[in-house]
Amino acid sequence: MSPLLYGASAVALVCLALAMAFAMVRVFRGPSAQDRVLALDALYICGMLVMLVLGIRYTSEMFFEAALLIALFGFVGSASMAKFLLRGEVIE
Repeated sequence: MSPLLYGASAVALVCLALAMAFAMVRVFRGPSAQDRVLALDALYICGMLVMLVLGIRYTSEMFFEAALLIALFGFVGSASMAKFLLRGEVIE
């Protein structure tokens, strides 16, 4: 790996960790349930991006598969939370 790519991945990981910290603050201090759900969406997207950056950094396909699973479960979780906030129940 070139030193430029190594440094860029380190900067990206630090920025993503900072974004995850801000999202966690919004999850705990969100004024409404919709803000908390949106912060959870941002949190899973940042987690997926961390896995992708680690996959590029270590040239491992296992991280890409983990990112795909995070995206899948995050979408299902977001859809179920949105349905719960709209209707008050998940299963009809």
